[in-house]
Amino acid sequence: MSDPLVDGTDVASLVEELTRSRQTVATAESLTAGLLAATIAGVPGASIVLRGGLIVYATDLKAGLAGVAEATLAVDGPVAASTAAELATGAAARCGADWGVGLTGVAGPDPQDDTPVGTVFLGVAGPDGVRVRELVLPGGRWEIRRAAVAAAVSDLLGRVRSGASG
Repeated sequence: MSDPLVDGTDVASLVEELTRSRQTVATAESLTAGLLAATIAGVPGASIVLRGGLIVYATDLKAGLAGVAEATLAVDGPVAASTAAELATGAAARCGADWGVGLTGVAGPDPQDDTPVGTVFLGVAGPDGVRVRELVLPGGRWEIRRAAVAAAVSDLLGRVRSGASG
């Protein structure tokens, strides 16, 4: 997988595929703090497909801005598969997009509660439902955040292509 923050290949393909299929995307980002939306926005023509993004670094904003249920946050916590799923669906709903991407995790330098550094949950919500993937990413804060963005671009691109061909 190429790193979209280095060569732009995957993210350019994502913008192209979204444009071709006349679909849009929105993000709800915690550990990446808007890096995914900024990466997409770096591609010429992204304004056609990028509806917006929510930076929900603080736990209370996950509920207030992105619509994550208080019960989800209380029971599962801010770094969980269920939270990523609700971030993704919340981003799509709040921004009026076809696709929503939710990212939550621990970039370090210290673990959060009992969650180790490098744990990331990536949620992608779209016309075919919501899917969440747990990632365990190596490196420091910057490397983990970059790798989370690369994974999000790759997953979303795969889902958009699947929908376009099926």
